Amino acid sequence: MKEFFNYYIPYYKDYKIKIFFALIGILLVAGGSAGLAYVVKPLLDEVFIARDQEMLYVVPVLLIMVQAAQGIGKYIQVYYISYVGQDIIRIIRDKLLEHILTLDIEFFQKKHGGELISRITNDINRIQGAVSTQIAGLVREVLTIIALIGVVIYQSAELAFYGLVVMPLALYPIIVLAKKMKKLSFKSQESAADITSHLSEIFNNVEIIKANSTENVEQAKFEQHNQNFFNVNIKAVKTGELVSPIMEILGASAAAVVIIFGGSQVVSGEMTAGSFMSFIAALFMLYTPIKRLSSIYNALQDAIAAHERVKTIYNIQPTILSGQEFFPEQVNSIEFNNVELKYGEFTALKNITLNASLGEKIALVGDSGGGKSSLINLLIRFYDVSSGVILFNNQRLVDINIDDLRNNISIVTQRVYIFNDTVAQNIAYGQPYDEQRVIDALKQAHAYDFIKPMEFGIHAMLDEFGTNLSGGQRQRIAIARALYKNPKILILDEATSALDNESESIISEVIDEIAQNRITFVIAHRLSTIKNADRIAVFKEGTIVCQGTEEELLANCSEYKRLYNLANI
Repeated sequence: MKEFFNYYIPYYKDYKIKIFFALIGILLVAGGSAGLAYVVKPLLDEVFIARDQEMLYVVPVLLIMVQAAQGIGKYIQVYYISYVGQDIIRIIRDKLLEHILTLDIEFFQKKHGGELISRITNDINRIQGAVSTQIAGLVREVLTIIALIGVVIYQSAELAFYGLVVMPLALYPIIVLAKKMKKLSFKSQESAADITSHLSEIFNNVEIIKANSTENVEQAKFEQHNQNFFNVNIKAVKTGELVSPIMEILGASAAAVVIIFGGSQVVSGEMTAGSFMSFIAALFMLYTPIKRLSSIYNALQDAIAAHERVKTIYNIQPTILSGQEFFPEQVNSIEFNNVELKYGEFTALKNITLNASLGEKIALVGDSGGGKSSLINLLIRFYDVSSGVILFNNQRLVDINIDDLRNNISIVTQRVYIFNDTVAQNIAYGQPYDEQRVIDALKQAHAYDFIKPMEFGIHAMLDEFGTNLSGGQRQRIAIARALYKNPKILILDEATSALDNESESIISEVIDEIAQNRITFVIAHRLSTIKNADRIAVFKEGTIVCQGTEEELLANCSEYKRLYNLANI
């Protein structure tokens, strides 16, 4: 718990004024509770027993003042503490996503997206209560306990001993229950992550689920995750609520002892009835903040478990680190010199030597898993080489600023990424917006003809994943986005796979046009799209087995001839 507070307390330094007002509110609440207990004494002794007419009017005024102080204090405390807590959580959530986005692509391939969503939402929501209401509650209840103990001791130090002796006895079960609550909280958060992950998987794959009529299968899986979440949470409720009966029994036992000893003192005249009732009121009121304090302690275990889960993400650091040098003004050549890439024990690429010059279109062909996409992943630094070197104009790729590098490379993949935004914003994604450039890019990609008739034209909204477009239309939007960027290096990974033959022919011509002043890499299974490539590299099992023009490969490369024959069957 100390580590938890040490981590979050520095955030409070920016909220000194608000915390000052919150403390005033807390003091008013604590002081009001003690004042309420103390008012019982003059009410009994001066009004009911002594029958003091003046005090008959004074005590109600005191009661109103005490209750008003409590009410106003609670309002002030809740508002300012909620403001501080929610703003801190906003900052923490922003920082967590910022950190996650710095991590390597390998991290995202291994982590389920739903789990990351759960960390950013569910886990941080659990921390929110701790950094706002629970910390405030902790301070408030401690101050209330101190104030009420003061009233108890002031009224009778001897009776205070009997009334408060059970307090240390309550600590042991509270600490034991808190440890169990932390374990259950951790399990609860894991179960919540399982639910979020499974829901994310369902909604992202709803087409294949419906196509295979597996709704019942997915429903059954979800029900199991949901049942596990229920089981853990109900155990947490059972454990957390044990505090209440424990405190009730201990409090009643202490009160019984006090009534016996205190009652005898009232009978003997050693103590007034008002003092005794004020003592009893303070004692009973004292056990309420103690119960709340134990509940807060248990709730903090939930936040600590969430904090530890979030910390596991922060402990992961990116391994693909940015260089410091600027991207070349013009890329005249790219060289892969004896490059090797390993994913753990698996060797994806080995002994890769490949050169590309300005204006060249390099085609990469081969069976699936041959290493084509791995080569592209190295070029945009999703991964770094295990050995060998990649050079841009004799400048090492790893020395170039990674943002500068990616701002000068456009990639169009077989999987098209469409955001729930306008056509124009999808085209200009990540770049300064220029409406005329958007239109020009759409025209180049032969997409403007179907965008212009849409309601609002380039400002029409696209659904998530672009479901209000056909597959070929989505592909052209992706190509237009790549062209809008005006990159020095263009990568097309099965970019025409969703197009019909006529559209493919048109886009192939566009690619030939725009490849004149840049280096272009084309991955294709349709060999018809690469017939005009300056050079074709044939991949097999992670190596380049042949390089050359299509004519040269048909004459000299058996692997290319096999691929060519398969494509023409």
